[in-house]
Amino acid sequence: MEWWGNSALLVSGYDSDAQAYITAVEAADGQALEVAVKDAINAFVVGCKADNIWTAIKACCILAGARTLAGALVPLVGPAPTNFNFTGARYNRKTGLLGDGATTYLLSNYQNTTDPQNDKHVAVWQTEHFARNATRAVIGTSGVAGSSVLVATTGLRFFRANHGGTASDSSISDTTTVTGLWGASRNNATSLTGRYNSTNYTLNIASAAPEAGNMFVFSRGINSEISNGRISFYSIGRHLDLSVLDARIAGLMNALAAAIP
Repeated sequence: MEWWGNSALLVSGYDSDAQAYITAVEAADGQALEVAVKDAINAFVVGCKADNIWTAIKACCILAGARTLAGALVPLVGPAPTNFNFTGARYNRKTGLLGDGATTYLLSNYQNTTDPQNDKHVAVWQTEHFARNATRAVIGTSGVAGSSVLVATTGLRFFRANHGGTASDSSISDTTTVTGLWGASRNNATSLTGRYNSTNYTLNIASAAPEAGNMFVFSRGINSEISNGRISFYSIGRHLDLSVLDARIAGLMNALAAAIP
């Protein structure tokens, strides 16, 4: 084995974590990935390590790139999610998984209490925004105090990471359906950063002890709040720079789109 920086490289030249993920995806798919797809995955992992955000990612799936739904549900980091009602017909290699707004969601199998109260992020990459209604969630837990969730109503967009405020104070006024990164990240007891539409928002919201419970994707565990958008990446874990994550995922998705016929 050859070494480069802090990452072990295999003979292939790929980072060891990237190679382990690629191998697992190919096993789930039952066939090899295109070289350009593997190159894109490796570049993402190596880039995250160079940016010092890799270790903050504790539960993550690239819900794109793989040849099959089974391959797309292989975790890049952390536990494998449990699939509720997604079929191969709802998966696209370039754009990810499409929710139906009623029955389709993922159970991340990652507990919200795993991360410290003041060290938390949640993020998704949307390639199709959900249809806005009374309220829909793309990731998170069900409560208010201590919840970590990304949810939007018809006129507000919410960002929570171990939230310690009221039901309405973690939001910005927003009615758009822009795609890309939507995330929240906290590294202190008094405020958090929300990111959407390539913009960071500082929200002066105190933290609370993390709400107990499993983290959901396309949902927050409430049936009426399931997303009908399309998501190609999710991440849960410790605090990180959302703008850096945004740039890395954008590069990955652009590379996958170019690599996949």
